[in-house]
Amino acid sequence: MPPEADARAWRAALLIIGAAALVRLVFATLVPLVPDETYYWDWSRRLAGGYFDHPPMIAVLVRGGTAMGDLLGMRPSSFLIRLLPIVAGAFASLATIAIARRLGDARAARTAAVVFSLMPLAATGLVLATPDAPLLAASAGGLYAVVRAFDSPPRSSASLLWWCAAGVALGLAFASKYTSILLPVAITAAMLLRPSLRARLREPGPYVACLVATLVFLPVLRWNAAHDWISFRFQIQHGLGTPKGSAIKRELDLLGGQLGLVSPIVFVMMAHAVWRAARRPRTDAEFALAIVATLSWLFFVYSALRRSVEPNWPAPSYIPGVVLLAVAAASAARDRWMQRGVALAGVLVAAVYLLVLVPLIPARKDPIARGAGWGEVAARVAEARQRVGGRAFVGADRYQDVAELAYQLPDHPLALCMCLGGRHNQYELWPTFPAVAHPGDALVLAVDDTPDNVMHGTVARLDPYFGRVIRGAIAAQRRGMDTVSVRRIWVLEGYRGGWPARSDP
Repeated sequence: MPPEADARAWRAALLIIGAAALVRLVFATLVPLVPDETYYWDWSRRLAGGYFDHPPMIAVLVRGGTAMGDLLGMRPSSFLIRLLPIVAGAFASLATIAIARRLGDARAARTAAVVFSLMPLAATGLVLATPDAPLLAASAGGLYAVVRAFDSPPRSSASLLWWCAAGVALGLAFASKYTSILLPVAITAAMLLRPSLRARLREPGPYVACLVATLVFLPVLRWNAAHDWISFRFQIQHGLGTPKGSAIKRELDLLGGQLGLVSPIVFVMMAHAVWRAARRPRTDAEFALAIVATLSWLFFVYSALRRSVEPNWPAPSYIPGVVLLAVAAASAARDRWMQRGVALAGVLVAAVYLLVLVPLIPARKDPIARGAGWGEVAARVAEARQRVGGRAFVGADRYQDVAELAYQLPDHPLALCMCLGGRHNQYELWPTFPAVAHPGDALVLAVDDTPDNVMHGTVARLDPYFGRVIRGAIAAQRRGMDTVSVRRIWVLEGYRGGWPARSDP
């Protein structure tokens, strides 16, 4: 490829991922924070080496964005909370196209930029502040470093340097999401399977990378050791626990989720590119990328035999998948199908963006609507707190509702989870109401509405521990004119001490 054409194609690739990041930033200001995002925001107010659900990287990124806002005198907002996760997503795109350029040329990088940017997984998922953003960034950066290490002479200083970089990236991936363990396992498998890579196991680089990754990950290990390995145990049970329901349905749901998040044509073409690279790789790096993608997919196929797999869980496997698709040998048929696949992906992304701007489906079926209307609920809670007059805590019976209240209330108070049932969560590891309240204190709860003559189950269980229970106003959580859900505000006054035991299923 002539140097001038190569430079133009590379500039185009950079412009594509830059434009995609700007679009995500715009939608970051338009889409209300969903409950999981406010949950991570609440984590960011109490940074630690780990949390019940995940390692700490998403909390660190959220804290970084809100800290920049603090310096400018800005209150936490959806833009600030999502800012650094979106930057992380842009870095994942950059590292991906850099790998494609390394294995192919700038045209391959441009193709990778288009495919990555238009996959619904990235175009919509990377708008939100979730652990997938730092996971994808660290995974892509780690794969780029591994590719550079494979390209360097064995036992050279350049090789060792790239292995160290891979170790840092791997440690950050571990600190983002535990499923990142699949990356070093797959790289090791590739090195064992291919003779030319097997020789790399006789140099210090891979072992230095493991040591560096462990050092980066050490704060997470220390936190888990101090908390009975609770985060590890939760995630293992979450993904590989006792099977429930139909395995066939779970496998079909997994496949359907991947087709939707990648687009059907691109998914099939990507799978074919990975298969060809695994069977007839042109380089060691191509073989390693094919094994990373294949083992990741196979793991989640196995996981779906036991528990439901969320569509976004296999996301890191699409980094090597996009690269291998972009560097695959060109042909007229491939180019036609690529155009169709990219067009279909673009239509899917445009449809999602349209639904964000113009809600066309019922709010109760729209996952984005979960973040709408919380200002109204928070306003009713604030009114109830003001009427109490004395010291009144705020809470709810679900961790998602607690996080939304903490974020939406103007003073961002300490919000408490009753957590008397349902899924275990981070709020159970922080001080609960009995630990922070004094006799006589009040508690304002926002819970699902019940008929006039029925006390909500959580309120009924707390009733004996308070002097008086008052049924308050209702608060409708709305998106436009469409009702998402209805909450009832309850005021529990005169705390007497004590607390009911949790009821686990």
